[in-house]
Amino acid sequence: MVLTSCPHCGDQVGPADRYCEGCGASLRLRRTPPDAVAGRDRAEHDLTLVAGVSDRGSVRARNEDAMAFAIVGPATEPEAVVAIVCDGVGSTERAAEASQAAADAALAEIVDRLADGGDAEDATHRAVAEAYAAVRVLGDPRTSAPSTTFVSAVATKQAITVGWIGDSRAYWIAGGESRLLTRDDADPIVGALTRWVGADAEQGPPNLAVLPAGTPGRLVVCSDGLWNYLPRAENLADEMSDGEPLAVAADLTAVALRRGGRDNITVVVLPYPFEERA
Repeated sequence: MVLTSCPHCGDQVGPADRYCEGCGASLRLRRTPPDAVAGRDRAEHDLTLVAGVSDRGSVRARNEDAMAFAIVGPATEPEAVVAIVCDGVGSTERAAEASQAAADAALAEIVDRLADGGDAEDATHRAVAEAYAAVRVLGDPRTSAPSTTFVSAVATKQAITVGWIGDSRAYWIAGGESRLLTRDDADPIVGALTRWVGADAEQGPPNLAVLPAGTPGRLVVCSDGLWNYLPRAENLADEMSDGEPLAVAADLTAVALRRGGRDNITVVVLPYPFEERA
């Protein structure tokens, strides 16, 4: 599809334009709306190449997870797909704000870096720095410490680059090659986080994992509201349908709800290679 008018303000635009001259909005970026999750019982968003569901669950009073995703480049030939999930630490103040602020700041930074020709690893490092900064201004570490976990995935035609801090996860689901791509920053004995993004957190670089393009499959980025019920990649693969990304995300969310829904549940699904679906 070639845009002839800006989807934000309606001004006329040309097929080669990257930004609308009228309002300045990017014409090469499609993303979830800001403030799409925090504080709401359930949110579903679908950009065709990537889609996600975030649900309050059956026990928690509010949804403190956040998701953000975007497609960079023309609709007919996307350059990258980006997905982020953050899980606000419920024991801290303003956890929902922390997760949303981290997700939005990181997404904006990754998209900007990619648009400027940067690589996915550098974009991920810079995005995490922006996430720390966005959460830090929400509280004073001496009196309050809003906090969140963080996991991002940057899919280009060459590879998927995953960055994370905390225990939100990314899984690669591709038959016998299915596997967990992340490693929790958590004490396995007591289950407490050893790293997080927060006002009181020591800032450091994200963990990184790179999956080169190869066998087609699907990336699942999620909070522990899902993986606590389906911890192993094969468990997740057994529950996944062959549907479109939003349907798959909804199905996985339903599994977590049927099994108790004790925590907020956020699931983002990204089929890869994405350019085959454009």
